[in-house]
Amino acid sequence: MGILFGTDGIRGVANRELTPELAFKIARITAWLLGRNNENPVFLIGKDTRLSGSMLESALTAGITSVGGEVHLLGITSTPSVAFLTRRLSAAAGIVVSASHNPIEDNGLKIFDSSGYKLSDDVENEIEEIYYREFDQLSRPEGALVGQAINDSDAVQQYLHYLHDLSAPLAGLKVVADCAHGAVCRIAGELLVKLGAEVVMLHDSPDGTKINVKCGATDTEDLQKAVAESEAALGLAFDGDADRLIAIDEKGSIVDGDAVMAICALNMLQKGTLKNNTLVTTVMSNGGLDILAEDNQITIIRTAVGDRYVLEKMLEGGFNLGGEQSGHIIFSDHATTGDGLLTAIELLKIVQEKQRPLSELASVLERLPQILVNQKVGNKEGWSENTRIKEAIRKVEAALGRHGRILVRPSGTEPKIRVMIEAPLAQDKLEEYAYSLADVIAREQG
Repeated sequence: MGILFGTDGIRGVANRELTPELAFKIARITAWLLGRNNENPVFLIGKDTRLSGSMLESALTAGITSVGGEVHLLGITSTPSVAFLTRRLSAAAGIVVSASHNPIEDNGLKIFDSSGYKLSDDVENEIEEIYYREFDQLSRPEGALVGQAINDSDAVQQYLHYLHDLSAPLAGLKVVADCAHGAVCRIAGELLVKLGAEVVMLHDSPDGTKINVKCGATDTEDLQKAVAESEAALGLAFDGDADRLIAIDEKGSIVDGDAVMAICALNMLQKGTLKNNTLVTTVMSNGGLDILAEDNQITIIRTAVGDRYVLEKMLEGGFNLGGEQSGHIIFSDHATTGDGLLTAIELLKIVQEKQRPLSELASVLERLPQILVNQKVGNKEGWSENTRIKEAIRKVEAALGRHGRILVRPSGTEPKIRVMIEAPLAQDKLEEYAYSLADVIAREQG
């Protein structure tokens, strides 16, 4: 992780940490670096609904055109659609202005290379090196060599057509879709209706003042109520940029990324399409996945937290299914990144084909009790060397026994340290251990 780039691009409070000046510089460097071998390099820009999106989009456009790049403005659209279109349209790079599930005051820049994958650590490091040492040396074309910007929002239809062709008819299926006032407000319903589903839309106004606020993948309470009230087969909750999905079954229970991966892995195994009979996930996934995998001769590979690390391991081993408990699911046969809409249609296809309720499908995953506490801190650094924190962790580990595990890690995008505890114990006991450890971290880290 560099100075500017975190685990998922560049993020910060818009106009304070993530300023137009920073966006302009990053765009100039990216356009020069990734477009220097093309005669007329094209760069795509998409954004979610945050109010600061237009400000940063304009800064990015100025930066790219100032080194001779051509900008195609996709408008409000999802992160995975930008990744898809970057590859489909042979663009030099795609940039998404979004802070995903973060609060409304934040924003971020996610950059995809010409193949539709997020930038490698090496390229991010090179961008940072130029930013701090060589920025003033970048070229400044004049006259007819200056780039231009084009409104290309219709290009998103190519992405929807692609997803439509991957899906199966959904006639007779009633679905509630919570768009989190974010990137798929306009396209989620359009896709599901074209597939024949009966769709109830929730939080589908593209309102940047409400994005992720008590809605979407980070807060499913409204969706759970809507599924019950409308007697729908299931609910679909997207986050702000729609690269993740959390589902709700017909009983109103949450079906998270672990359960979705379990359902899809078993389905792919049955059809002989799960490459190397392997599922890639992170250290945050529930231990029940390991038990399920062992019972079905599936190999589980765990990585550090972050969909980029899941994808790296998938590409390294030639695996085609991976993801996170948070709902980032990667179907690498069809996409280069986590995609909430793609995950939704893959899940809906299984529900439709098997003619079984989602609650029954999700019941294959028997979870070990688990709790996650997100502790806000003043300083995320140095916690692992803190004597008091290490002693507190040691005591909790001893109390959990050999079937328990504890994971403490700093967030890659927020000023928080996350405490996850998993063990075959009563939930109130897990909460007691987790919050006591979080209290120690809060005292020690500010």
